[in-house]
Amino acid sequence: MVLFFLPAFFPRAQQPNCTFKPPTVTINFGTGSVDDLNTDYLSNYGRVGGSCPTDGHYVFTSFTSNCFRDDWHTLEDHTPGDAGGNMLLVNASPYPGMFFKTTISGLKGGTTYELGMWLMNLCKPTEKCPFPLLPNISIRLESPAGLRLAHFITGDVPRVESPRWTQHRAMFNTPANVTSLTLTMVDNIPGGCGNDFALDDITFRECIIPPPVVTTPPKSIPPKTTAPKTTTPNTTAPKTAEVKKPPPAVKPATKTTAPVVVKKSKPSPPEKDVKTSEVVKPKTDSPSKSITVVKPGRNVFPPPPMVLTTRTNSLVKQIETEAGEIKVELYDNGEIDGDTVSIYHNNVLIRSHARLSAKPISFSISMDTDQPHHELIMVADNLGSIPPNTSVMIITAGSNRYQVFISSSEQKNAKVVFDLKK
Repeated sequence: MVLFFLPAFFPRAQQPNCTFKPPTVTINFGTGSVDDLNTDYLSNYGRVGGSCPTDGHYVFTSFTSNCFRDDWHTLEDHTPGDAGGNMLLVNASPYPGMFFKTTISGLKGGTTYELGMWLMNLCKPTEKCPFPLLPNISIRLESPAGLRLAHFITGDVPRVESPRWTQHRAMFNTPANVTSLTLTMVDNIPGGCGNDFALDDITFRECIIPPPVVTTPPKSIPPKTTAPKTTTPNTTAPKTAEVKKPPPAVKPATKTTAPVVVKKSKPSPPEKDVKTSEVVKPKTDSPSKSITVVKPGRNVFPPPPMVLTTRTNSLVKQIETEAGEIKVELYDNGEIDGDTVSIYHNNVLIRSHARLSAKPISFSISMDTDQPHHELIMVADNLGSIPPNTSVMIITAGSNRYQVFISSSEQKNAKVVFDLKK
């Protein structure tokens, strides 16, 4: 399916010239004790009670208060006039992953909608966390059959000095035969200081684009014109006389005048109608932030973590391959000496402090037109007993097999790049 993106949901997108109906769907997480809205198993997250969830947990609550020695803001939910209403608090898991998945019903097919939600970073900017990991959330909309309709990214949700909610919005179209969607949210960043957030008031508003108002200017009336009169010159018949006879009396010829011909001027053609459109600007809430749209056939990576920006990322191997599954196996190279590595795929941590041995660390990558570029970065967590941190990577891509020798240190990471063959 085509992703529907209207110019500003990063860079910033602009909304179409439309007005919005009241929300068709609103998720404000209810009041008091509510059933879990998640409709699927979450491998990295679990629901707990209270108002200060620990790492890898979420809670529906109406407030926070002195969480984690006052590292979090103390606040209430976002919904105006909703006494005791809930919000969703998420304390990020050590591993990136899905924290919310639910079904949205009651939409209309072939319709433009605005998806909106209010977010806040719960973590205060403190000296205890000078280099924070900031929430970076992917939002996916899929049909009931699993067909992806749209994919948005919030970008980093920054820490703020005092509690302040920010709205994130994006536009999308429903296909003609789709009236319900699956809404999925994933935190792209692993847990750590700075990566805890609150979410409230998810809305779906129908966008109505008014027809242009056409005004027709009055037609110009051409001035009256009169053609000059034309006359033929006077002519007199010549006199004639007969011989031998006295000339008879000849009456003088009368003057003849040609009829007056009036040339009618053609009226000048009327000016063409000029259509003018009345532009209706959409009503927006403030503050608000548009959401990054991930277009098909193009990778958009989350911001790199600090360990990828403070070390050199040396390119070890670049492989061009056909679409399909790429299998990666990582072994210790030489004597097994206790080397451990963390592996990042497209800036997302997929293995943390994994010990290299004769048994491979295995995973797969899917290469297709939606994901035509992949980057694997191996980060040395230690140097083992025999520096540097060395490994061998066995890559199976289709019928081809590659053997790549990896060496990383506390100053240098090792990078392997995969590109889809054109």
